[in-house]
Amino acid sequence: MGLTLLATTHRVAPGLLTFRAWDALRSASSVRLRDGHPLLPSLRDAGVVPEVVAEPDASLLVADARNAGVLWVAAPDGDEPLMREIGALVVDDPIDVEVLHGSYDLPGARLLDLVSVMDTLRRECPWDRKQTHTTLVPYLLEEAYEVLDTVESGDFGALREELGDVLMQVAFHSVVAAERDDETAFTIDDVAGGIVDKLVRRHPHVFGDVAVSGADEVNANWEQIKAAERAAKGGAEASALDGVPMGQPALSLAAQLQRRAGRLAAPAELADDLPAGLPADRGADGGELGARLFALVREAAERGVDPEAELRAVSRVFRDRVRSWERKAPNA
Repeated sequence: MGLTLLATTHRVAPGLLTFRAWDALRSASSVRLRDGHPLLPSLRDAGVVPEVVAEPDASLLVADARNAGVLWVAAPDGDEPLMREIGALVVDDPIDVEVLHGSYDLPGARLLDLVSVMDTLRRECPWDRKQTHTTLVPYLLEEAYEVLDTVESGDFGALREELGDVLMQVAFHSVVAAERDDETAFTIDDVAGGIVDKLVRRHPHVFGDVAVSGADEVNANWEQIKAAERAAKGGAEASALDGVPMGQPALSLAAQLQRRAGRLAAPAELADDLPAGLPADRGADGGELGARLFALVREAAERGVDPEAELRAVSRVFRDRVRSWERKAPNA
C-alpha cells in the first residue's frame, strides 16, 4: 500500500512515458487525475481506466493510499500545493510515498515554453499584437548591444538575462512571420531548421568525411563553402562582399569589408584615394577624414585588434573620467 505520484512534463507529447511509468499505471489498484489532464486520452487509449476528479482531496488520497494504494497523476506543473498538503498529513503517521517520473525534459525543452508565451502575447497583448519586423528592429539592436556590454564588462552573471532578451526577439520575429500567408512566411521551426542545416553543411569535418589538421583549415573550408553558397544564390554576380550588412556601425563595416577583401587578396591600392569616389556633395574635408578613419581601421587589422572594440574601450575610459569630474566639480 502507498501513494505513487506520477510526474510528467508538458514539454513532451502526452503518452510518451517511460516503461516503468506505463507498468505502474497498468498495475495500480487506483489511478486518479484531474479532469482535462493532457494524459487522459492516452491512458484511455492504452486501456487504463482512471478515476477523474474535479479537484483532488489530499485527505482522501492519503486515506485511500493507506487502504489500497493510489497512483496520482500529477498536473504538468507538478501539483506543488497538493504535495505540501500530503506532506503535512503524513508527518505524524507516515505512509510510503514514491515520486515516479514518467517523462523528462530534454535539453532545450524550455524553448517550447518561449514559443507558447510569444504566441499568447501576440494574441492577447495590444502592444505585442501591433508590432512588425520594422518596429522590432531597434529592440533587437539594443538587446544585442547589451549582450556585448555584459561580455566586455565581464558581467557574466547578467549575460544569461541579456541572451534571453535576444532570444525573445528571435521568437517575436518568427511569430510575426508565421502570420503571413505568402511565400515569405516562416515559423520558429523554420529558423531553427535553417541554422541547423547551415551548421551541418559548413562543418563537413564533424558531420561528414572531411579531414582537417586544425582550426586554420576549418576556417579555410568554411570560407570555401560560403563562397559556393554565394555563387549558388547570386550566379555570375556573386561577390565575396555579399551579405556584409551596410547598416552596421561604420568602424565594424570598414573592418568587415577589409577582411573580406583581404581573403580575396584584393590589391591594396583599391583603398587609395577613396575620397575621389565620393559624391560631390560629400565635401573634400569630410572625404579626407573618412579616408583617414578607413586607414586607421586597416592599421588596427594589421596590429590584430578590433577597431570597434578599441574605440569602445577608450570611450569607457572617457565616460569614467567625465563621471569622476562630475562628482568633484562643484557646479557641474
